[in-house]
Amino acid sequence: MRKERVASVLVREISNIVLHEIKDPRLGFITITSVDVSPDLKCAKVFFSCLGDKSQSLHTLIRAKGFIKSVLAQRIRIRCVPDLDFEVDDSYEHGREIDELFEEISPDNKKE
Repeated sequence: MRKERVASVLVREISNIVLHEIKDPRLGFITITSVDVSPDLKCAKVFFSCLGDKSQSLHTLIRAKGFIKSVLAQRIRIRCVPDLDFEVDDSYEHGREIDELFEEISPDNKKE
């Protein structure tokens, strides 16, 4: 229960920090999709999707990790701010590929 509450607070706060406080032009349009917090609340995987260069955005977020953690420490009331690990969320692209495969095998697309 606490793990889910911490994860939802982290999604909201990290999204606000990335949107309003990081002024790096190399950071594309970023959306924080989810955060997976470890059971001991010491590590958090932050999944994001973006428009533009994913590797550049990932590198920029990794470089800004210290800044994000320091702002989180000021904003949320938690004993220890989790260590952040950023990862690209490819679930949208994966879902689109599956939809395309379903379209290919659908009976409406069969040529006779």
